[in-house]
Amino acid sequence: MNRIYFISGIDTGIGKTVATGLMARHLRSRGVDAITVKLVQTGNIGFSEDLEEHRRISGAPRCYEDELGLTSPQIFKFPSSPKLAAELEGKSVDLRRIEMCIDACSRSHEIVLVESAGGLDVPLDGDTLAVDFAAKRGWPLILVTCGRLGSLNHTLLSLEAARARKMPVAGVVYNWAPDVVPEIDRDTPETTKAYLAKWGFPPVIARIPRIENGAWPDIDFSEMFK
Repeated sequence: MNRIYFISGIDTGIGKTVATGLMARHLRSRGVDAITVKLVQTGNIGFSEDLEEHRRISGAPRCYEDELGLTSPQIFKFPSSPKLAAELEGKSVDLRRIEMCIDACSRSHEIVLVESAGGLDVPLDGDTLAVDFAAKRGWPLILVTCGRLGSLNHTLLSLEAARARKMPVAGVVYNWAPDVVPEIDRDTPETTKAYLAKWGFPPVIARIPRIENGAWPDIDFSEMFK
């Protein structure tokens, strides 16, 4: 099987979906056969809205795996943790199905970008956090963060969670955020890079600028996919 990367963030609404779409765009522009997958989609009915956004940003049409449901193996209506959203429908998250679908995508594509639901410690069921599911399978983490007040703490806590599980980290995506204090915006990526190096991770940070009017930037993520 080919390479699988786990894209998570320090919080809900931090920009994982846009970051995942831009990474797929970068890889496609360089001739890499990449596909995106949504680990668990909540707050949704029908086709995954996050996958729809990935396809729009990357310029990729819906694919065979989309039609088979392999790229969004679990979808629940309620916008919450996967555990709660599944329980409200009288179900549980089928971790085995998720693994099988992602493995199937990996057999057909060079790189699979798996966008998580929420942050690293979001519960998938009563026993498994998202970070545990990904770390057990050896998927490198790409963490999405930004420079708003308090984000540095959440970034370092997330990296510590990966480090505690001996989870590889491919890099950090630093997303634009409104009303960021310039001093914090300068310090946060530098401090994050320093701790990445201190903890034995590649000190790789890719910055996403402000995006206006759907003018998607071409960002160089190549250091993350060596």
